[in-house]
Amino acid sequence: MTTKKAQANGKNNKKLRFKSNKERVNYFLSLFGKQDKVLVLIWADPDSLSSAFAIKRILNNKVEKITIAHTNEITRLNNQVMVKVLRIPIVKFSSHMLQDHNKFILLDSQPSHQEEFSGIKWTAVIDHHPLTEGWEADYIDVRPEYGATATILFEYLRSLKIKPTVNLATALIYGIKTDTDNFEKGANLQDVMAFHKLYQYINRHLLSKIESSDLRRSELKYFKTALDQIKFQKNRMFTYVGKVSSSDILVLIADFLNKVYETSWVFVGGRYKKKLVIIIRCDGYRKDAGKLATRLFKEIGLAGGHREKARAEIPFENLDTPPEDFNTQRLIKLFDKYFRLIDRRSKKK
Repeated sequence: MTTKKAQANGKNNKKLRFKSNKERVNYFLSLFGKQDKVLVLIWADPDSLSSAFAIKRILNNKVEKITIAHTNEITRLNNQVMVKVLRIPIVKFSSHMLQDHNKFILLDSQPSHQEEFSGIKWTAVIDHHPLTEGWEADYIDVRPEYGATATILFEYLRSLKIKPTVNLATALIYGIKTDTDNFEKGANLQDVMAFHKLYQYINRHLLSKIESSDLRRSELKYFKTALDQIKFQKNRMFTYVGKVSSSDILVLIADFLNKVYETSWVFVGGRYKKKLVIIIRCDGYRKDAGKLATRLFKEIGLAGGHREKARAEIPFENLDTPPEDFNTQRLIKLFDKYFRLIDRRSKKK
């Protein structure tokens, strides 16, 4: 649980050692002044939305302006409802914002994760994903052992003795629940403690409204396609849904299929805009979905994630199959060489 300053490239890293969260937060606040205009950038999901909401509360009245901007399209229904009912002030990112602000914060992500995040002089990066290389920031707080970035931001609030509003507490609870899969995966004691402390402030009816808003009636057709196209390879499940209106539906399908008992790997692919999007799920036992995605696709697209869940986005122009010819069998082929190697190693043992 260290905060790092200088280049996150494995070379000449200077680590800032803090004795407490209070010292850490005080250093973070020292980077901002009354005249600063702060842009908080996120790839919008429950964890990043709630974390950005918390940062806005922390920097309120300490800087001239705070803007929360998302680089992706917020298409998932839960996230739309979350923004609306909790009144999270957020706008779509555009390049002119880089000229309108002088301090930049990246939450629940790292500069190497998205093209839009590169080339920016980051003031702070706060995240819970594994630390990547090739980027720098004045303040880096990356804690892969945490289940959610929202937990880190809760600790900031607590160190500053800031009581969260009902909406902020509800947002942070939902962010923690979502990224830890309701504490079934990737959670630690800090996540549990944050949930316990925040629960007294939340509105349970608002939380229920957000959590129950999963699926539109028009999206049921994608589930039918996914079930029709499923192919199994040992204990691995593959399906290709085709063109989708939102890549978020692929996540819902992958999470649903991941409940099948006899399956330890789930791969759900779909065509979104000009990219092949692949959602990966596994049981995390002697497996690492994030490392698998990075190893296979980092050279031809964007890929990464955690032990139990990962995502890859590959432009179809980088593949040898045009989008109209892609299918479940082609999806299997992308992973075939890797799993053949794994299977051979297993037989030798």
